[in-house]
Parts: sequence; structure tokens; C-alpha cells
Amino acid sequence: MSALHADAVRVLSAWRAPEPAQDALRADFLGHLSRYPDGMWRACAPGHLTASTLVLSADRSRVLLTLHAKLKMWLQMGGHCEGDDATLAAAALREATEESGIGGLALSAAPVQLDRHSVPCHPGGSWHLDVQYLAVAPEGARHEISAESDDLRWFPVDELPAVTDAALRSLVARAVALSEVR
Repeated sequence: MSALHADAVRVLSAWRAPEPAQDALRADFLGHLSRYPDGMWRACAPGHLTASTLVLSADRSRVLLTLHAKLKMWLQMGGHCEGDDATLAAAALREATEESGIGGLALSAAPVQLDRHSVPCHPGGSWHLDVQYLAVAPEGARHEISAESDDLRWFPVDELPAVTDAALRSLVARAVALSEVR
């Protein structure tokens, strides 16, 4: 078992899910990690954990979304864990920084929500078990489109683009609610 695997088990074991459906996903993710010592890595054909980050503007009024080059949908930044990621949070922050071009993102201490979705990583399909964080961009942050994206754009949190999914809409709602508490 890798240190990253151990960190994911620690994070998911300690995380307080915001609702019963999220708690069921948390239990499923922990079960996956228990069954698959390689469950953090893309090579794990049944599925693997991924880390993503929803980036809010400094004033929390806008969300930065990427038009995913393969899926052609507006999504949060994120992706596969890598061997040099020390923690799940570090993987989420690395992905957000690489895909947004913004340095100095302030990452939430704990995940905001979990999402499981089918992906074509392996013949016959596979699952991403996505652990989703929140980050706040520094004041005046400038973004830069990465090679993984067709576009990168700020949207008002209450005016998300039509070409997205329910998981993103839920993530934005949870993130805005959390940021209002701070």
C-alpha cells in the first residue's frame, strides 16, 4: 500500500459526509481501497480514485470551469493521482494549478463531495471515484488554458453553462454554501 493510498483511507475515514447518499459513496470508496491496493492508480481497471478541485474567485461570486477536451463538457479541474503526490489534497491542488495556470490557490482542508462516474480508461470501461475539493483563487488571479482543455472561463456561480452535469451543479452549490460559512 502506498502512502497516498493510506492518506486517502485516512481522509475518507475522517470525512463527514453532508448527506446519506454521500456517506454511502464514502463507504464504497473505502471498500474499493480495501479491495484494491492499487486503487489509487489509473492502472486499476475496475476503478481508481481521482482528485478534483472547484476553483472559486476570491470574492466567491464566480467559478472557473474547464471545457474538457475529450468530454466536451464544462467541468472542475481534476484528474488522476500521480506517484509523486504525497496526499489526496496535494493531487487535487496539483491538478487545479496545472489546469488553471493559477498559483496560490487556497485549498479546503477536507473534500466538499464525492462523485463516481463511468470513464473509458480501460477496455470495457472503468470508474473514476472522484474526491472533490474547493479552492479559492487569490485576488486578481489570471488563468491560462492548459493542453487538457479546449477553453477555460469564469462563470457566475448562479449562471452555470448548459453543457455540464448534475455532479458539477451539486459541487458548486455545496462549495458556495461552504464558502459563505467562512
